[in-house]
Amino acid sequence: MKRQILATASALILAATANIAIAGGDAAAGKAKAATCGGCHGANGISAVPNYPNLAGQKEAYIVKQLKAFKAKTRTDATMNAMAAPLSDADMANVAAYYSGLK
Repeated sequence: MKRQILATASALILAATANIAIAGGDAAAGKAKAATCGGCHGANGISAVPNYPNLAGQKEAYIVKQLKAFKAKTRTDATMNAMAAPLSDADMANVAAYYSGLK
């Protein structure tokens, strides 16, 4: 019984950590990669259009989680699915580092 509980707990921990952001992205690289994001989300991460969310100051883990969901198409939006598709995990971490550092 203890083995089953340990195995279940281990599986849950692994599943939960699979979606955690790569910590410590490169904000300078993220700024360069995020240039196209500014069209909708604003040059400094503050959108001028109410339909597009502000990204400035968002937590890195949140941004990475959303980008991964868009890339995997578990979160659907035609524009964001297409924008996230070519991003590597490092790109996502870098973009997240950039936007989380903006206020």
